[in-house]
Amino acid sequence: MINVLFVCLGNICRSPLAEAMFKFKLQESNLEGRIACDSAGTANYHVGDLPDSRTIEVAERHGIPINHRGRQFHREDGDGFDYLLAMDNSNYQNMVSEMGEESSHLYLMRHFDAMEKDTDVPDPYYGSGDGFERVYQILDRSLDEFMAFVKKEHGFS
Repeated sequence: MINVLFVCLGNICRSPLAEAMFKFKLQESNLEGRIACDSAGTANYHVGDLPDSRTIEVAERHGIPINHRGRQFHREDGDGFDYLLAMDNSNYQNMVSEMGEESSHLYLMRHFDAMEKDTDVPDPYYGSGDGFERVYQILDRSLDEFMAFVKKEHGFS
């Protein structure tokens, strides 16, 4: 089983949306039993909380079921996941600090964005609903490219 972890700051906006979207894409690709995913936040602000209501709203608008409770990223996650995807450079650096070293399986989420490579997935928390839709669109294309990368790396058809 290949394990993927999506990480943002509070684990209520970007990373739980990425997790829900990726699970949906895994289902559509019949890869559920081969790839699993989770999400976490580098901060402990929202441990145990449901995703932000605007995250839930954008997911539902696109037919994506979302079921997650916030949790914090820990050092052990660096060893327990095959792919770690940080939503922005700040969280990337927080993950490196927590793990004690940079890992070859740690990526920025937008490393896989063909339109704007290696930039941040913006945090929509303090903005309007439009920001959540923008994040959805960024994640949609980035997750498609990430899925293609994983399939190629592991010989999945």
